Amino acid sequence: MSSPAPSSARWFSPQGYWAQVAGTTVQAQLRQQFRRWGVPNAVRVDNGSPWGSWSDLPTALALWLVGLGLDVHWNDPRCPQQNGKVERSQGTGKRWAEPGRCHTVAELQAHLDEVDRIQRECYPAVGGLSRWAAFPQLKHSGRRYTQRGEQATWSLERVREHVAGYVVPRVVHGGRVTLYEQRYYVGRAYNHQTLYVQFDPDQGLWVVADHEGRQLRQHEAREITRERIVKLDLHDPQ
Repeated sequence: MSSPAPSSARWFSPQGYWAQVAGTTVQAQLRQQFRRWGVPNAVRVDNGSPWGSWSDLPTALALWLVGLGLDVHWNDPRCPQQNGKVERSQGTGKRWAEPGRCHTVAELQAHLDEVDRIQRECYPAVGGLSRWAAFPQLKHSGRRYTQRGEQATWSLERVREHVAGYVVPRVVHGGRVTLYEQRYYVGRAYNHQTLYVQFDPDQGLWVVADHEGRQLRQHEAREITRERIVKLDLHDPQ
């Protein structure tokens, strides 16, 4: 009998944590799953990268999902119980798949695929029926996904409406505030003060105001474009 393989995620991948996985890699996997299962109406995610951001504005990946027509629901920080069924399913999958005994990525993937199939199609879940039998509508969402369909239906307007719902505080440094790693000038007179930024969806502008709501500056929101969001690259090339 061969000895168990190391259990560390780094044994299989240089990315030991979700935060180290590129957003574009996650996006590619989501597209693959959408082709198989259909596009869902909503997703529930945590606040770690690439799903959420401690900078309090939605990440590029989240904006891409919004543009696809999904509602994105973020768990409150440090509240995994809000996604309890998924957390429990992941724990079951880890125990059943025994990643510590896998020697290659392919072997681990095969174990995980089999575990998923058993939980979905064999294990009695509802009145003795498997989930597959009890909820046949989950075999496909009914919202078909193709890459060409994404290009035709992805909505910047939906993204703009979503971003407009945020009012984010920013401390001024060097006369500027930072949004999506871009620095916007507001004036050195406001250094070290906390100002508030909101997106104007009609004009496509960041609007900077003080704590009394007085507008101080407006800037073109160079990040909120179809091209940059779909590519998951919100950085200004200038």
